[in-house]
Amino acid sequence: MNKYIKFVISAIIIAIAVYLMMNRNVGWGIVLVVIAALPILLFFKNEYILLAFWQLRKQNMAKAGEWLTNIKNYQSQLHQSQYGYFHYLMGLTQAQDHPTKVEPFMKKALEYGLNMKHDRAMATLNLAAAAISKGRKQEGQKLLDEAKRLDSAGMMTDQIKMMKDQLKMPTMQKHMHNPNMRNRGKF
Repeated sequence: MNKYIKFVISAIIIAIAVYLMMNRNVGWGIVLVVIAALPILLFFKNEYILLAFWQLRKQNMAKAGEWLTNIKNYQSQLHQSQYGYFHYLMGLTQAQDHPTKVEPFMKKALEYGLNMKHDRAMATLNLAAAAISKGRKQEGQKLLDEAKRLDSAGMMTDQIKMMKDQLKMPTMQKHMHNPNMRNRGKF
């Protein structure tokens, strides 16, 4: 549903509330004014994103992904402040099944902006993991430092420490082989 239709629905509900108040049904008019606040609230906080957050809280990634797929065109359905969270949630739901698809979602999420510091820390941590897995150690180190700086509550210290330990491990080059295996014949 287009985001501006919610304002039209709210205006119709307020018009009905005013009509009821004029006809001495003040109680029902007040109830409708309170109900008219719901579409206005859903303009700024999209219902599909709220339901996806609820499913993520229950650790149900598949269901959260289903709610997010209901958003067909995020630019016409979401308020601009929600663009970043849409991409952030898409990245989190895809992280387990398709880890290679996470990086573009997290980059877009940080580009559009995330309100909470811990969300920005999680996005930069995911970007650091993608950079390390692709062999870009310097970029991964910079992103880990930024994630550590953003993680003021200390919720991701274990993950950051684990990623830094992975950085310290030597990487095997594709052209390097074990010299003891050269003379080994086939069985």
